[in-house]
Amino acid sequence: MTNAQIIKLVKSEVIPAVGCTEPMAVALCTAYAAESLGTVPQKINILLSANILKNAMGVGIPGTGMIGLPIAVALGALYGKSSYGLEVLKDITPDRVEKGKEFISGNRISISLKKEIAEKLYIEVCCSAGGCSSTAIIAHDHTNLVYLDKVQTDGKHHILKDTRNKQSDTDQEETFEELNLKRVYEFATTAPLADIEFINEARKLNEAASNNALKGNYGHNLGKTLTRPLGRGVMGESIFSHILAATSSACDARMAGAMIPVMCNSGSGNQGIAATMPVVVFARENHNTDEELTRALMLSHLTAVYIKQSLGRLSALCGCVVAATGSSCGITYLMGGSYEQVAYSVKNMIANLAGIVCDGAKPSCSLKVSSGVSTAVLSAIMAIQNDVVTSVEGIIEEDVDKSIHNLTKVGSIGMNETDRLILDIMTHKS
Repeated sequence: MTNAQIIKLVKSEVIPAVGCTEPMAVALCTAYAAESLGTVPQKINILLSANILKNAMGVGIPGTGMIGLPIAVALGALYGKSSYGLEVLKDITPDRVEKGKEFISGNRISISLKKEIAEKLYIEVCCSAGGCSSTAIIAHDHTNLVYLDKVQTDGKHHILKDTRNKQSDTDQEETFEELNLKRVYEFATTAPLADIEFINEARKLNEAASNNALKGNYGHNLGKTLTRPLGRGVMGESIFSHILAATSSACDARMAGAMIPVMCNSGSGNQGIAATMPVVVFARENHNTDEELTRALMLSHLTAVYIKQSLGRLSALCGCVVAATGSSCGITYLMGGSYEQVAYSVKNMIANLAGIVCDGAKPSCSLKVSSGVSTAVLSAIMAIQNDVVTSVEGIIEEDVDKSIHNLTKVGSIGMNETDRLILDIMTHKS
């Protein structure tokens, strides 16, 4: 992979967003269907893949003070603009939220599981009114519209877009040779600084989110609790406790639906936060240079992107494993670690966190993010002392890239039945 290709990849995967990406993607798909219909829908029928349904059920919707999909769907239909992408609801006001609540009260929205599909990221929305209907489908990526149609009152069927049996927009782009950890490290540590300084936007956005989160009460207030006397009394005042507080506070606010933008990684704001804040806090308190921080952030985010390439956008494996592995690499580098020691930190992470399940996006994600970040710091400390989990232990191999792919196989293939069971439990709770 050339430097230019890597830069293009990172810029496409490390992007800003407000709110959890799954409900925003559903709102975006609804906006496409409603715009095509050309009027306010009387009925909205939605079919979702299990992973989308799982990640959208328990998360706050920014600007609404509400949790879950119905309000996101209602606002997407009434006021969403597809041209805004994942910021589809950025024009929402309190008055419009009230209109959305009225829409929900009319029992116009039906949401169910799309059965027997292999695609883990799938959203299908059908809006109907006055004998007309329009269907929009997003698949493969949170903003990738693959189908849009309109059926008029006279029965005429107009297909406005249909790429379902073709390669996705992403697949149609130039094919890149697969990354490996050595190439990730070489790029992050040797690329011209001017070419990678854009990654500092992740620092600015996620650090601001972390600081702003402490001004309110969001989710389980884990980050805030760690900065209070009780948290300080238990955890002390250390780089470690500061990393946990800064990272979890940003996650608290995002999962609670705060109107606070964050920089995502691979379609996840929590992954973007976990790949950023531990590195930022460690660099500040370890007195690393600005250049070292920039390169560490690139190493962290690019490692996460690399792992997600084989894991997939959505899976049963918690994203904290991926993002925290990136931050462990960044912290190891900031400690003065070599490539070999960065690879050690990856193996240590995989040995510890493989198999942590994703049971949906929700306020308690801050707990899992904190667990991942805690392990990231411990793995870096072990790595810098040349202490590494060996190939006779679990899924770890001598080759670090094989270890990574063992992890992603567990998450993308081995945990499929786990995914189904988790969704069944979530949808049948009394």
